[in-house]
Amino acid sequence: TRALVAAVTARAMNGEIDFAESLRQRVATLEGVPESVFAAVLDKIHPTPGVQDLIDAVHAAGGFFGVVSGGFEEVVGPLCARMGIDHYLANRLEVSGGVLTGRVLGDIVTADAKVAALERWTAEHALTREETVAIGDGANDVPMMRAAGLGIAFCAKPSVREAIEHSLDVRRLDVLIVPLGLPRVAHPA
Repeated sequence: TRALVAAVTARAMNGEIDFAESLRQRVATLEGVPESVFAAVLDKIHPTPGVQDLIDAVHAAGGFFGVVSGGFEEVVGPLCARMGIDHYLANRLEVSGGVLTGRVLGDIVTADAKVAALERWTAEHALTREETVAIGDGANDVPMMRAAGLGIAFCAKPSVREAIEHSLDVRRLDVLIVPLGLPRVAHPA
């Protein structure tokens, strides 16, 4: 099952198959998994190095930070709350009787949904398009990165790097603080 999920994920990230369909295929393999898996997954997540510094710098500059994810709200939501992220959009998994049903609830977070979230959050904060930055790594992030004032392909697949003018191939997000003109925030040791 893990190999099947990895193969489907890779094909979707490269833009070879429709993301929504690939998500349904991957989620179907989760049927019968206990919902306690959410806490176990959350405990094992290690955010990208430097992301908390970037979030804090954005906030110190008076900005806002949002996450749009093809992942699941049951994990993304608590992680965003812990990190002080202002907005998030993620998929929801259906749970019945304490186990996953193998189905997604509601609309799937597609490339169009990512663009719509960027536009909604931009309007909510009375920002201009030029004041927005979108960072992504997969094919379904490309429209969002193109819709932002600045799009950055982050450790992205080759097809994504080719589609976006700016790319970062170092797996540290705090390296963006200085180029984006953000203040560095001191953290207690």
